[in-house]
Amino acid sequence: MSAVQKIVRTVIVDDSAFVRKTVRQMLSGCPFIEVVGIARDGEEALEIVAELNPDVVTCDLFMPRLDGVGFVRAQMARRPVPILMLTAAAQDAEKVVEALSAGAVDLVVKPNALATDDLLGIREQLVEKVKAAARAAVGTLGLAMVPQRVPAEVTAHPTLSASSPLSTRADIVVLGISTGGPQALRQMLPLLPADFPVPIAMVLHMPVGYTALYAEKLNELCQIEVREAKEGDVLRPGLALLAQAGRHLQFRRMQDGTVAAQLTMQPLDKIHRPSADVLFRSAAEVYGERVLGVVMTGMGDDGTEGAAWIKAQGGTILTEAEKSCIIYGMPRSVVEAGLSDAAFPLNEMAQALVERL
Repeated sequence: MSAVQKIVRTVIVDDSAFVRKTVRQMLSGCPFIEVVGIARDGEEALEIVAELNPDVVTCDLFMPRLDGVGFVRAQMARRPVPILMLTAAAQDAEKVVEALSAGAVDLVVKPNALATDDLLGIREQLVEKVKAAARAAVGTLGLAMVPQRVPAEVTAHPTLSASSPLSTRADIVVLGISTGGPQALRQMLPLLPADFPVPIAMVLHMPVGYTALYAEKLNELCQIEVREAKEGDVLRPGLALLAQAGRHLQFRRMQDGTVAAQLTMQPLDKIHRPSADVLFRSAAEVYGERVLGVVMTGMGDDGTEGAAWIKAQGGTILTEAEKSCIIYGMPRSVVEAGLSDAAFPLNEMAQALVERL
């Protein structure tokens, strides 16, 4: 059997017997997924995972005894395993962000109504995310600690100049990231100094309703200001805008020369909204060659088309190195297209940005 067809051994964790049965039905319908165990709460899940050593765990958020966040933290401390959170859209977004920051690899929003037809509606998304989670680099999971900040001697760069081979002429950093992104950004962004010289605009693939709170949590950790993008936000050095889930983030140059954020539904033909491709293309159109694009962990190829737009204008593209990616999909696509100027592991990406600006 080829690596692509490897059976994904999965454990389902949920306190609802109905949900456990329905999720098992959805996953068992895929020939390459085998449900090997079921748990009713986090404590039972810890025992079953230790016994069965599954490839992926799907986990509810709210459960008795030990909830989803507690299970993620405990399991990551024992042995990292890809955990996919299943949560209702109306549930506590703060708990979802905690679970993702603690090491959960991704999130599937399940319908509120406990009806089989409603739950079965997420089957395709669930199956694809379970298969993607199985490809996650286990050694990179559970690393969402509060990082050390960039030392002052690094941020000062007295020896760097415009002629330095490390320097990049850029007026903005645009960043695309997906699976594993909540952890990665939580590690990287706090390393950037408060006087970071250009604005940052980011696309992170998250469900609607979570990006505002996630940006708030990042802002608590960072020296730069981080917030969810709003229509008309003026870009400035030291400000990082996170695209709002469900809206593309683009730019428009104002009469006074400043650049403002623009939130749109168009184009509609993109798999993701927001899309890194749309963000990158808009940056290339507004800033020309003075764009530094960054593509980090995530499945799929969002960002590759946009990277081509940036490169066509003379801009620069950095990618996250394979060894630190939870899913080496988006960066791989950029590298294989010949669009990456350099690759850095996650723990070196902040310094790479500082040195180039």
